[in-house]
Amino acid sequence: MWPLRSICYLSLLLLISCQSNAESVDNSLEGNAGSKLFVESFGSFNEPWAMTFLPDGNLLITEKPGTLLLVKLDDRSRVPVSGVPEVAFGGQGGLGDIILHPQYSENHWVYLSYAEENATGEKGAVVARAQFDHESANPKLKNLQILWQQTPKVSGSGHYSHRLAFDPVGKLFITSGDRQKQKPAQSWTQNLGKIIRINADGSVPPDNPFQDKGELAKTFWSLGHRNLLGIAFDRKGSLWSHEMGPRHGDEFNLIVGGENYGWPIVSWGDHYSGIPIPDHDTRPEFHAPEVYWVPTVAPSGLIIYDGSMFPEWQDNAFIGGLRSEALVRIKISGKQAAEVERFDMGNRIREVEQGPKGAIWVLEDKRGGRLLRLTSS
Repeated sequence: MWPLRSICYLSLLLLISCQSNAESVDNSLEGNAGSKLFVESFGSFNEPWAMTFLPDGNLLITEKPGTLLLVKLDDRSRVPVSGVPEVAFGGQGGLGDIILHPQYSENHWVYLSYAEENATGEKGAVVARAQFDHESANPKLKNLQILWQQTPKVSGSGHYSHRLAFDPVGKLFITSGDRQKQKPAQSWTQNLGKIIRINADGSVPPDNPFQDKGELAKTFWSLGHRNLLGIAFDRKGSLWSHEMGPRHGDEFNLIVGGENYGWPIVSWGDHYSGIPIPDHDTRPEFHAPEVYWVPTVAPSGLIIYDGSMFPEWQDNAFIGGLRSEALVRIKISGKQAAEVERFDMGNRIREVEQGPKGAIWVLEDKRGGRLLRLTSS
Protein backbone atom coordinates (compact mmCIF):
# COMPACT_ATOMS: atom_id res chain seq x y z
CA MET A 1 0.00 0.00 0.00
CA TRP A 2 1.51 3.32 -1.16
CA PRO A 3 1.47 6.12 1.43
CA LEU A 4 -0.85 8.97 0.52
CA ARG A 5 2.09 11.41 0.39
CA SER A 6 3.90 9.20 -2.16
CA ILE A 7 0.77 8.90 -4.32
CA CYS A 8 0.34 12.69 -4.35
CA TYR A 9 4.01 13.18 -5.20
CA LEU A 10 3.83 10.71 -8.12
CA SER A 11 0.64 12.38 -9.36
CA LEU A 12 2.37 15.76 -9.28
CA LEU A 13 5.34 14.39 -11.24
CA LEU A 14 3.01 12.90 -13.85
CA LEU A 15 1.16 16.23 -14.16
CA ILE A 16 4.43 18.16 -14.60
CA SER A 17 5.63 15.61 -17.15
CA CYS A 18 2.41 15.89 -19.16
CA GLN A 19 2.57 19.65 -19.09
CA SER A 20 6.21 19.64 -20.19
CA ASN A 21 5.43 17.31 -23.09
CA ALA A 22 2.48 19.45 -24.12
CA GLU A 23 4.64 22.57 -24.00
CA SER A 24 7.38 20.95 -26.10
CA VAL A 25 4.82 20.18 -28.80
CA ASP A 26 3.16 23.61 -28.63
CA ASN A 27 6.48 25.45 -28.67
CA SER A 28 7.77 24.10 -31.98
CA LEU A 29 6.31 24.24 -35.44
CA GLU A 30 7.58 22.61 -38.65
CA GLY A 31 6.66 23.72 -42.15
CA ASN A 32 5.99 21.34 -45.00
CA ALA A 33 9.42 22.25 -46.48
CA GLY A 34 11.19 21.34 -43.25
CA SER A 35 11.70 24.79 -41.69
CA LYS A 36 11.28 24.93 -37.91
CA LEU A 37 9.82 27.76 -35.84
CA PHE A 38 9.61 28.09 -32.08
CA VAL A 39 6.35 29.50 -30.73
CA GLU A 40 5.73 31.55 -27.62
CA SER A 41 2.31 32.81 -26.57
CA PHE A 42 1.82 36.29 -25.10
CA GLY A 43 -1.80 35.84 -24.05
CA SER A 44 -5.19 35.94 -25.73
CA PHE A 45 -7.44 38.78 -26.91
CA ASN A 46 -11.04 39.57 -27.80
CA GLU A 47 -11.24 39.29 -31.60
CA PRO A 48 -7.84 40.83 -32.33
CA TRP A 49 -7.50 42.29 -35.82
CA ALA A 50 -4.21 44.16 -36.24
CA MET A 51 -1.01 45.17 -34.47
CA THR A 52 1.93 47.50 -34.89
CA PHE A 53 5.19 47.79 -32.99
CA LEU A 54 6.19 51.03 -31.29
CA PRO A 55 9.82 52.24 -31.31
CA ASP A 56 10.27 51.03 -27.72
CA GLY A 57 9.36 47.46 -28.76
CA ASN A 58 5.88 47.46 -27.24
CA LEU A 59 2.74 46.81 -29.24
CA LEU A 60 -0.54 48.44 -30.14
CA ILE A 61 -3.24 45.83 -30.81
CA THR A 62 -6.73 46.49 -32.13
CA GLU A 63 -9.70 44.37 -31.10
CA LYS A 64 -12.60 44.37 -33.52
CA PRO A 65 -15.31 45.36 -30.96
CA GLY A 66 -13.54 48.73 -30.63
CA THR A 67 -10.72 48.41 -28.10
CA LEU A 68 -7.15 49.57 -28.68
CA LEU A 69 -4.58 48.09 -26.29
CA LEU A 70 -1.04 49.06 -25.42
CA VAL A 71 0.69 45.73 -24.80
CA LYS A 72 3.95 45.80 -22.86
CA LEU A 73 5.94 42.73 -23.73
CA ASP A 74 8.36 42.77 -20.79
CA ASP A 75 5.64 42.10 -18.22
CA ARG A 76 2.88 41.11 -20.71
CA SER A 77 0.58 43.76 -19.31
CA ARG A 78 -2.04 45.52 -21.40
CA VAL A 79 -3.54 48.97 -20.96
CA PRO A 80 -6.66 50.22 -22.84
CA VAL A 81 -6.06 53.33 -24.93
CA SER A 82 -8.77 56.00 -24.70
CA GLY A 83 -9.93 58.29 -27.48
CA VAL A 84 -10.78 55.53 -29.96
CA PRO A 85 -13.72 56.53 -32.19
CA GLU A 86 -16.99 54.62 -32.01
CA VAL A 87 -17.04 51.71 -34.43
CA ALA A 88 -19.79 49.74 -36.17
CA PHE A 89 -19.08 46.29 -34.75
CA GLY A 90 -20.66 43.30 -36.45
CA GLY A 91 -19.96 40.85 -39.24
CA GLN A 92 -16.56 41.78 -40.64
CA GLY A 93 -16.82 45.33 -39.29
CA GLY A 94 -15.30 47.02 -36.29
CA LEU A 95 -11.91 48.43 -35.37
CA GLY A 96 -9.41 47.45 -38.06
CA ASP A 97 -5.85 48.22 -39.00
CA ILE A 98 -3.28 50.37 -37.18
CA ILE A 99 0.11 51.62 -38.43
CA LEU A 100 2.61 54.32 -37.49
CA HIS A 101 3.56 57.38 -39.51
CA PRO A 102 7.06 56.92 -40.99
CA GLN A 103 8.26 59.78 -38.73
CA TYR A 104 6.31 58.60 -35.70
CA SER A 105 9.18 59.30 -33.30
CA GLU A 106 8.89 63.00 -34.14
CA ASN A 107 5.13 63.48 -34.65
CA HIS A 108 3.45 60.55 -32.76
CA TRP A 109 0.83 60.08 -35.50
CA VAL A 110 -0.88 56.69 -35.64
CA TYR A 111 -3.25 55.73 -38.45
CA LEU A 112 -6.23 53.49 -37.86
CA SER A 113 -9.15 52.14 -39.84
CA TYR A 114 -12.61 51.15 -38.70
CA ALA A 115 -16.20 50.64 -39.84
CA GLU A 116 -18.79 53.31 -39.11
CA GLU A 117 -22.58 53.46 -39.53
CA ASN A 118 -24.68 56.41 -40.65
CA ALA A 119 -28.15 57.44 -39.43
CA THR A 120 -29.90 55.15 -41.93
CA GLY A 121 -27.91 52.05 -41.00
CA GLU A 122 -25.54 52.02 -43.97
CA LYS A 123 -21.88 51.34 -43.28
CA GLY A 124 -18.45 52.01 -44.65
CA ALA A 125 -14.77 52.02 -43.76
CA VAL A 126 -13.04 55.11 -42.39
CA VAL A 127 -9.34 55.93 -42.08
CA ALA A 128 -8.27 58.41 -39.42
CA ARG A 129 -5.10 59.57 -37.75
CA ALA A 130 -4.47 60.66 -34.18
CA GLN A 131 -1.50 61.46 -31.99
CA PHE A 132 -0.70 58.77 -29.46
CA ASP A 133 0.03 60.04 -25.96
CA HIS A 134 1.50 57.26 -23.82
CA GLU A 135 3.53 59.31 -21.36
CA SER A 136 0.97 58.97 -18.57
CA ALA A 137 -0.52 55.92 -16.90
CA ASN A 138 -3.63 56.44 -19.06
CA PRO A 139 -2.55 56.32 -22.71
CA LYS A 140 -4.86 58.06 -25.16
CA LEU A 141 -5.42 59.15 -28.75
CA LYS A 142 -5.79 62.89 -29.26
CA ASN A 143 -6.34 65.29 -32.16
CA LEU A 144 -8.26 62.68 -34.18
CA GLN A 145 -8.67 63.59 -37.86
CA ILE A 146 -10.76 61.76 -40.47
CA LEU A 147 -8.70 61.37 -43.66
CA TRP A 148 -10.75 59.08 -45.92
CA GLN A 149 -14.10 57.30 -46.12
CA GLN A 150 -15.63 54.63 -48.32
CA THR A 151 -18.06 56.20 -50.76
CA PRO A 152 -20.90 55.39 -50.76
CA LYS A 153 -21.87 53.77 -47.50
CA VAL A 154 -23.94 50.68 -48.25
CA SER A 155 -25.92 47.94 -46.51
CA GLY A 156 -24.21 44.86 -45.11
CA SER A 157 -21.20 44.18 -42.90
CA GLY A 158 -18.66 42.54 -45.18
CA HIS A 159 -15.58 43.29 -47.29
CA TYR A 160 -14.40 46.53 -45.74
CA SER A 161 -10.74 45.51 -46.26
CA HIS A 162 -9.24 48.81 -44.88
CA ARG A 163 -5.63 47.63 -44.59
CA LEU A 164 -3.02 50.41 -44.51
CA ALA A 165 0.59 50.87 -45.64
CA PHE A 166 3.02 53.73 -46.24
CA ASP A 167 5.28 53.66 -49.27
CA PRO A 168 8.98 54.63 -49.10
CA VAL A 169 8.21 58.32 -49.81
CA GLY A 170 5.41 58.66 -47.25
CA LYS A 171 2.27 58.18 -49.35
CA LEU A 172 -0.57 56.31 -47.61
CA PHE A 173 -2.13 53.32 -49.37
CA ILE A 174 -5.56 52.01 -48.33
CA THR A 175 -7.30 48.82 -49.43
CA SER A 176 -11.01 49.42 -50.03
CA GLY A 177 -13.10 46.27 -50.39
CA ASP A 178 -16.06 45.87 -52.72
CA ARG A 179 -18.42 45.56 -49.70
CA GLN A 180 -19.81 42.36 -51.32
CA LYS A 181 -21.47 44.47 -54.03
CA GLN A 182 -19.13 43.35 -56.87
CA LYS A 183 -19.94 45.91 -59.58
CA PRO A 184 -18.59 48.99 -57.73
CA ALA A 185 -15.09 47.52 -58.17
CA GLN A 186 -15.27 48.70 -61.82
CA SER A 187 -17.02 52.01 -61.11
CA TRP A 188 -15.34 55.42 -61.40
CA THR A 189 -17.92 57.05 -59.12
CA GLN A 190 -17.48 54.71 -56.12
CA ASN A 191 -14.24 54.00 -54.28
CA LEU A 192 -15.23 50.43 -53.37
CA GLY A 193 -13.06 47.63 -54.79
CA LYS A 194 -10.01 49.88 -55.15
CA ILE A 195 -6.57 50.55 -53.74
CA ILE A 196 -6.39 54.20 -52.68
CA ARG A 197 -3.32 56.46 -52.58
CA ILE A 198 -3.37 59.70 -50.60
CA ASN A 199 -0.91 61.93 -48.77
CA ALA A 200 -0.28 61.44 -45.07
CA ASP A 201 -2.59 64.40 -44.29
CA GLY A 202 -5.45 63.05 -46.43
CA SER A 203 -4.88 65.30 -49.44
CA VAL A 204 -4.68 63.78 -52.93
CA PRO A 205 -1.34 63.51 -54.77
CA PRO A 206 -1.47 65.12 -58.24
CA ASP A 207 0.44 62.22 -59.83
CA ASN A 208 -2.15 59.51 -59.15
CA PRO A 209 -2.91 57.60 -62.38
CA PHE A 210 -6.60 58.37 -63.00
CA GLN A 211 -6.79 62.13 -63.56
CA ASP A 212 -9.57 62.21 -66.18
CA LYS A 213 -12.20 59.94 -64.57
CA GLY A 214 -13.70 62.40 -62.07
CA GLU A 215 -12.69 63.80 -58.70
CA LEU A 216 -13.19 60.61 -56.68
CA ALA A 217 -11.14 58.57 -59.16
CA LYS A 218 -8.16 60.85 -58.60
CA THR A 219 -7.63 58.97 -55.33
CA PHE A 220 -7.53 55.53 -57.04
CA TRP A 221 -4.25 53.69 -57.52
CA SER A 222 -5.75 50.50 -58.96
CA LEU A 223 -9.22 48.99 -59.41
CA GLY A 224 -11.02 45.69 -59.89
CA HIS A 225 -10.41 44.30 -56.39
CA ARG A 226 -12.61 42.21 -54.11
CA ASN A 227 -11.58 41.94 -50.42
CA LEU A 228 -7.97 42.92 -49.76
CA LEU A 229 -6.77 42.00 -46.27
CA GLY A 230 -3.03 42.39 -46.76
CA ILE A 231 -0.80 45.08 -48.27
CA ALA A 232 2.96 45.62 -47.99
CA PHE A 233 5.94 47.15 -49.78
CA ASP A 234 9.13 45.24 -50.44
CA ARG A 235 12.61 46.72 -50.06
CA LYS A 236 12.70 47.74 -53.72
CA GLY A 237 9.51 49.77 -53.27
CA SER A 238 7.19 47.38 -55.10
CA LEU A 239 3.68 47.03 -53.66
CA TRP A 240 2.15 43.62 -53.02
CA SER A 241 -1.36 42.78 -51.88
CA HIS A 242 -3.59 39.79 -51.58
CA GLU A 243 -7.34 39.40 -51.73
CA MET A 244 -9.93 36.75 -51.08
CA GLY A 245 -11.52 35.16 -54.10
CA PRO A 246 -15.24 34.38 -54.20
CA ARG A 247 -15.34 30.58 -53.96
CA HIS A 248 -11.62 29.82 -54.01
CA GLY A 249 -9.38 31.80 -56.36
CA ASP A 250 -7.59 33.86 -53.66
CA GLU A 251 -4.94 36.12 -55.19
CA PHE A 252 -1.45 37.45 -54.42
CA ASN A 253 -0.83 40.47 -56.64
CA LEU A 254 1.97 42.80 -57.61
CA ILE A 255 0.14 46.13 -57.52
CA VAL A 256 0.90 48.52 -60.38
CA GLY A 257 -0.57 52.01 -60.44
CA GLY A 258 -3.22 52.47 -63.13
CA GLU A 259 -3.96 48.77 -63.65
CA ASN A 260 -7.27 46.90 -63.45
CA TYR A 261 -7.27 43.55 -61.61
CA GLY A 262 -10.50 42.32 -63.13
CA TRP A 263 -13.01 41.73 -60.34
CA PRO A 264 -15.89 40.86 -60.79
CA ILE A 265 -15.41 40.23 -64.51
CA VAL A 266 -12.70 37.59 -64.07
CA SER A 267 -11.49 35.36 -61.24
CA TRP A 268 -9.83 32.00 -60.76
CA GLY A 269 -12.72 31.21 -58.41
CA ASP A 270 -16.47 30.88 -58.95
CA HIS A 271 -19.51 32.46 -57.34
CA TYR A 272 -20.74 30.82 -54.13
CA SER A 273 -23.85 29.77 -56.04
CA GLY A 274 -21.66 27.62 -58.26
CA ILE A 275 -22.04 29.88 -61.28
CA PRO A 276 -18.63 30.03 -62.99
CA ILE A 277 -16.69 33.26 -63.51
CA PRO A 278 -14.44 33.59 -66.57
CA ASP A 279 -10.80 32.87 -65.75
CA HIS A 280 -8.12 35.55 -65.91
CA ASP A 281 -6.55 34.09 -69.04
CA THR A 282 -9.75 34.79 -71.01
CA ARG A 283 -9.29 38.54 -70.53
CA PRO A 284 -5.60 39.46 -70.88
CA GLU A 285 -6.31 43.19 -70.48
CA PHE A 286 -6.75 42.57 -66.74
CA HIS A 287 -3.74 42.10 -64.47
CA ALA A 288 -3.59 38.41 -63.53
CA PRO A 289 -2.41 37.38 -60.05
CA GLU A 290 1.20 36.33 -59.52
CA VAL A 291 -0.08 33.54 -57.24
CA TYR A 292 -3.60 32.17 -56.85
CA TRP A 293 -5.08 29.46 -54.67
CA VAL A 294 -7.66 26.78 -55.44
CA PRO A 295 -8.69 25.63 -52.85
CA THR A 296 -8.82 28.79 -50.78
CA VAL A 297 -6.34 29.81 -48.09
CA ALA A 298 -8.49 32.84 -47.07
CA PRO A 299 -5.53 35.24 -46.70
CA SER A 300 -5.30 37.89 -44.00
CA GLY A 301 -2.26 39.88 -42.90
CA LEU A 302 0.94 40.30 -44.91
CA ILE A 303 4.60 41.13 -44.41
CA ILE A 304 7.57 41.16 -46.75
CA TYR A 305 10.31 39.89 -44.47
CA ASP A 306 13.57 41.85 -44.15
CA GLY A 307 14.77 40.83 -40.68
CA SER A 308 18.03 39.25 -39.49
CA MET A 309 16.61 36.31 -37.52
CA PHE A 310 15.82 34.34 -40.69
CA PRO A 311 18.39 35.54 -43.26
CA GLU A 312 17.38 32.80 -45.70
CA TRP A 313 13.89 34.32 -45.83
CA GLN A 314 14.93 37.83 -46.80
CA ASP A 315 12.34 39.32 -49.21
CA ASN A 316 9.92 36.41 -48.72
CA ALA A 317 6.27 37.24 -48.09
CA PHE A 318 4.35 35.77 -45.16
CA ILE A 319 0.56 35.56 -45.28
CA GLY A 320 -1.84 34.50 -42.54
CA GLY A 321 -4.52 32.00 -43.48
CA LEU A 322 -8.03 32.08 -42.02
CA ARG A 323 -9.78 29.13 -43.64
CA SER A 324 -6.45 27.33 -44.12
CA GLU A 325 -5.35 27.96 -40.49
CA ALA A 326 -1.84 28.43 -41.80
CA LEU A 327 1.14 30.72 -42.16
CA VAL A 328 2.09 30.75 -45.84
CA ARG A 329 5.61 31.62 -47.07
CA ILE A 330 5.97 33.01 -50.58
CA LYS A 331 9.25 33.49 -52.42
CA ILE A 332 9.40 36.68 -54.47
CA SER A 333 11.84 36.97 -57.37
CA GLY A 334 11.47 40.34 -59.07
CA LYS A 335 7.93 40.37 -60.45
CA GLN A 336 7.42 36.64 -59.94
CA ALA A 337 6.16 34.87 -56.84
CA ALA A 338 5.42 31.32 -55.72
CA GLU A 339 4.34 29.60 -52.51
CA VAL A 340 7.26 27.62 -51.08
CA GLU A 341 6.17 26.60 -47.59
CA ARG A 342 3.17 26.35 -45.33
CA PHE A 343 3.05 26.09 -41.54
CA ASP A 344 -0.03 24.46 -40.01
CA MET A 345 -0.96 26.82 -37.17
CA GLY A 346 -4.05 24.94 -35.97
CA ASN A 347 -6.08 28.16 -35.74
CA ARG A 348 -7.27 30.93 -38.04
CA ILE A 349 -4.52 33.53 -38.49
CA ARG A 350 -5.76 37.13 -38.76
CA GLU A 351 -2.55 39.21 -38.72
CA VAL A 352 1.19 38.91 -39.36
CA GLU A 353 3.88 41.42 -38.38
CA GLN A 354 7.66 41.54 -38.17
CA GLY A 355 8.90 42.47 -34.72
CA PRO A 356 12.10 43.36 -32.90
CA LYS A 357 15.20 41.30 -33.81
CA GLY A 358 13.38 39.91 -36.84
CA ALA A 359 10.89 37.67 -35.03
CA ILE A 360 7.61 36.98 -36.83
CA TRP A 361 4.48 37.74 -34.82
CA VAL A 362 0.97 36.53 -35.57
CA LEU A 363 -2.49 37.12 -34.16
CA GLU A 364 -5.04 34.36 -34.15
CA ASP A 365 -8.59 35.24 -35.13
CA LYS A 366 -11.80 35.47 -33.11
CA ARG A 367 -12.45 35.62 -29.37
CA GLY A 368 -9.55 34.11 -27.48
CA GLY A 369 -7.15 34.64 -30.38
CA ARG A 370 -3.57 34.51 -29.13
CA LEU A 371 -0.59 36.73 -29.80
CA LEU A 372 2.28 34.46 -30.86
CA ARG A 373 5.97 35.14 -31.38
CA LEU A 374 7.74 32.88 -33.89
CA THR A 375 11.52 32.65 -33.58
CA SER A 376 14.42 30.54 -34.77
CA SER A 377 15.22 29.22 -31.30
